[in-house]
Amino acid sequence: MFADLPLQEIGIVLGCMLVALGFHEAMHAFTAHFLGDTTAQEQGRLTLNPLKHIDVVTTIVLPAVLMLLHLPPFFIAKPVPFDPDRVRHEEYGAALVALAGPFTNLVLAVLGSVVLRLGGDMVGADLGHIIAVFMQVNILFFVFNMIPFPPLDGSRLLYAFAPEPMQRVMMQIEATGFMALVAFMLILYPFVSPLVSNLSSGIFNFLLS
Repeated sequence: MFADLPLQEIGIVLGCMLVALGFHEAMHAFTAHFLGDTTAQEQGRLTLNPLKHIDVVTTIVLPAVLMLLHLPPFFIAKPVPFDPDRVRHEEYGAALVALAGPFTNLVLAVLGSVVLRLGGDMVGADLGHIIAVFMQVNILFFVFNMIPFPPLDGSRLLYAFAPEPMQRVMMQIEATGFMALVAFMLILYPFVSPLVSNLSSGIFNFLLS
């Protein structure tokens, strides 16, 4: 998905990605704030403004270069800071903070499908295509971020129910931050990418069926 794209299409994907990332990261921040942690607010991240959540290199340049090279891109925003010890409900509160991001993307994809299904001919071919790309981006964000590998959001759900020895291992992996994600993309993701692609396509087709 999103490989072998012409230059104009890359621009559409990046634009949709910025909106999707803005909502994704903002909902992490709003959920953490709702559960008692003000870290994101203190660092100016309690906002829907996508410019507050992007890293120029990993959010824009890296995926653009990968798409220009006809390779599947991956998008990395600046993680929203939050203190798991300050949120209510301990590990379960931290899991809710993590899940807020990808499930927001799923909701955005559903809203896009509603517009396409109800709008019909009024939407128009060009706008309809942009909405379809927007849906695909959000679905991919949802599926990818639900992978239970630190520091991806799905790992927080696994962490909430994992035994303590597994929690310690996951904490050690997450502590390496960006390097853990790079290692995951290079070593493990090639094995799970067909599942991610098939599941993303299945959700997209289901929403428009």
